[in-house]
Amino acid sequence: MNSAVEVLGFANLFLGGILAGEELVIYYGVRTPLAGLEERPQTLLRQALIRRLRFLVPAFFVQTILLGAAVTAVDGFGPGFVFRSVGVLALLTWAVVTIPGTAAINAAILDWDPSAPPKNWRTMVSRWERFAAVRPWAAMVAFAMFLTAMAVSFG
Repeated sequence: MNSAVEVLGFANLFLGGILAGEELVIYYGVRTPLAGLEERPQTLLRQALIRRLRFLVPAFFVQTILLGAAVTAVDGFGPGFVFRSVGVLALLTWAVVTIPGTAAINAAILDWDPSAPPKNWRTMVSRWERFAAVRPWAAMVAFAMFLTAMAVSFG
């Protein structure tokens, strides 16, 4: 592995760690307390989180998957190839779940009136939960695979 690929690999690892950490905190740290709130504060908090994270999360995701794919392609079939490939596949899984599932519900939630959310809002949120459970695990698998690829490459 040459030094340029090493720098890209470490940048990929850094961004992948941020993405995995963000997904872990949102799913396992924020989701449960959020669900315990009454309708109005829950809707307001969901809307605030969506407004903050709808640009931040994709920015980390896009950079992570692009760097992961670039390092995988440039480094070729070196020692970390299989791990990086699995990491990129995990991020593709994250995208397949996020784009049709999470993005759709988030767009709908932003249009809700916090004082009068739709009558089926709990059903909509429950449907989103099925998609949401995949996201932290896909991001953590990607991070673990990129970390392992770096360790194997230097080993």
